[in-house]
Amino acid sequence: MKHFQYIFLAIVLFLLTSCFGIRADIVLNQNGSGTISLEYRISKALDSLGRLDGNERWNTIPVGRADFERTISRLPDMRLLSFSSSEDPTDLIISLRMEFGSMEGLLAFLDATGQSSSFRGNSVQGTLNLTLSEGREGSNPDLDSLFAQITQGYSVSFGLTVPGNANLSILNRSGGTLPANTYGINEYINQGRRVYASFTLYDIITSTNGIVLNFNWN
Repeated sequence: MKHFQYIFLAIVLFLLTSCFGIRADIVLNQNGSGTISLEYRISKALDSLGRLDGNERWNTIPVGRADFERTISRLPDMRLLSFSSSEDPTDLIISLRMEFGSMEGLLAFLDATGQSSSFRGNSVQGTLNLTLSEGREGSNPDLDSLFAQITQGYSVSFGLTVPGNANLSILNRSGGTLPANTYGINEYINQGRRVYASFTLYDIITSTNGIVLNFNWN
């Protein structure tokens, strides 16, 4: 029986090939603990994943409370605070809120492999990088047209709130800063106690330069 070793990266990888949207908000406390609120939307057209806990065929991504409880039970620095699921005419909507005891505990949830995220510093002064897209080689107009249709209305959003002041830069895979007009951004708050960026799913999937969120705070 296959278990989820980590959730966040599985969700991000899944959205690269699916009608999917995600919103994540991290709140960091002065002592390094905090909370992360996560909401993701799955197109009902993809509901072949299955939605019942105990299903013999494990879902590609977790959709039930028991899925998250199983995973978080193996992450001693994480605790599930709330979970809910609902539906609208087009999507299944999963919302949850978790508590972490340290940045290391949060990273264990975000990316157990350490390949798509990095952190240095502490809760008072630090840097967190999250890779949303490694970028792709070249483009395919026919495929891009299909992506434009199936990803319409879906977005990928991340926010961070810190006790002091934070800055958010959007980088390419080589570490260079991406100008705001080179990617499909819905909203961008790059300085303050809370920083935030929201992208269209289409622009993440079709990015050729890669997209990396670079959070800095002090």
